[in-house]
Amino acid sequence: MASLLAVDVGVRTGLASFDDDGRLRWYRSQNFGSAARLRRALPALLTADADLSHVVLEGGGAIADSWESEATKRHLEVTRVTAEEWRSTFLLPREQRSGAQAKETAGRLARAIIDWSDARRPTSLRHDAAEAIMIGLWGALHLRWLRRLPPGLLR
Repeated sequence: MASLLAVDVGVRTGLASFDDDGRLRWYRSQNFGSAARLRRALPALLTADADLSHVVLEGGGAIADSWESEATKRHLEVTRVTAEEWRSTFLLPREQRSGAQAKETAGRLARAIIDWSDARRPTSLRHDAAEAIMIGLWGALHLRWLRRLPPGLLR
């Protein structure tokens, strides 16, 4: 069995883990407070799932480079995706007119993925965790772990 870790890169990080059947395992938002603290946490984040094989990153800069470097040391496959790329897969053009509108739509779609996956339902869902879920779903499609969008996400 393999798993994928999706990351909305930043000091406030969104994380989501997916099984190789394309279903969401878990998700969370974590504020590391500083880039240095996040870098120190990377080894533990990348070894938490024994079957982790893929990391999908959305974001750039030094923090994304740190994620990629640490994942590569562990022989994990790393894919970088832009927000525009994954959003165009799931969101209609009118839902992408502003960042706020795209984040709101991502939150709605992420809740549908949570339900479809029978994952723990959130009391509140931060936008970085919601976006990590969408990044992970994009990754599952990209890796062909899923052949089509789950019900409730079809347009």
